[in-house]
Amino acid sequence: MVLLLIIIYTPLWLPPSFAPPKETEVPFTRTEVSQTPKKLNMERSPSFFFFFFFLCSVPCLLTFCSAHPVENYLYPQFYEKSCPHLQEIVKAAVARAVARETRMAASLLRLHFHDCFVKGCDASILLDGGDGIITEKISNPNRNSARGFEVIDEIKAEVEKACPEVVSCADILTLAARDSTVISGGPYWEVPLGRRDSLGASLSGSNYNIPAPNSTIQTLITKFKLKGLDLVDLVSLSGSHTIGFSRCTSFRQRLYNQSGNGEPDYTLDQGYAAHLRSGCPKSGGDNNLFPLDFVTVAKFDNFYFKNIIEKKGLLSSDEILFTQNKETMGLVELYAENNEKFFEQFAKSMIKMGNITPLTGSLGEIRKNCRRLNHAHY
Repeated sequence: MVLLLIIIYTPLWLPPSFAPPKETEVPFTRTEVSQTPKKLNMERSPSFFFFFFFLCSVPCLLTFCSAHPVENYLYPQFYEKSCPHLQEIVKAAVARAVARETRMAASLLRLHFHDCFVKGCDASILLDGGDGIITEKISNPNRNSARGFEVIDEIKAEVEKACPEVVSCADILTLAARDSTVISGGPYWEVPLGRRDSLGASLSGSNYNIPAPNSTIQTLITKFKLKGLDLVDLVSLSGSHTIGFSRCTSFRQRLYNQSGNGEPDYTLDQGYAAHLRSGCPKSGGDNNLFPLDFVTVAKFDNFYFKNIIEKKGLLSSDEILFTQNKETMGLVELYAENNEKFFEQFAKSMIKMGNITPLTGSLGEIRKNCRRLNHAHY
């Protein structure tokens, strides 16, 4: 801001002997200059007052800028003064939750993904139904599947005690996703903050925008592209399936009727398929759980990509990254060979996803309770 002001005021505060003369103005003569060699003629130099005013105002401007940071974009230090212990509170709560149930790390990470892909990262997924809200929790991707809401409630309650009505549920969910990754052995990244919470939910958006486990490669590419994410983001973010579990109903068709002809998916290793059939029958057992990465179930690493290359990706949407597109295949191979490359790109893509159409400034609200709007009566 100071640099901008300097640029704006430059023509005003230059001494008359240096300022470019106007067409209707006679430049100083040698006599005039020699008569006042060390003193500006303030009667002839109104620009001097602008310069003096500018010098006096710089400290005030600097103070104002530091006390009132720009609020219409995201940055890691957003709560540095208003809630200095926020990240410590979130990290500790996530650690307790994962200690109680290892699976919770993947659940919180998935919750963030399912939030961002609907209306942007605005905590719309956390809203319960009622008072005009049709909750996203009953959508096909979330029903009997999305979990971790109680953990977010717990974190929000602690944050409200420390910093009442300051921190959004959207930022809490974003931080929880990062901390879940780190606790599981994954990469750390600075989370840009400053999101606000939505004033509504979108059931239709949840049903349409979140990729299904049986999506085609083109559907995956298109749905990511609509959110400003490219092929690199698609493959690296899919790597989050290195932790967590999936229900039988999400991959059953691969075992028994992949293409509607009663035949299994032959891109799936048949020994692995036989193992899956033992716990995922043709009917029943919809909620039986299987690890997305059977090698290192609870560790965030690149075995997800190694499994895909060996035809042991659990979901169809995982395996097609290696079988149906040359570019995504190359990325799968790269990340399978280089865990560091995967971690580096995953962090970048998570930041990028976290920046999907956030509400900032005066948009939305800071919910007191993540499950309902501040004016709600339910």
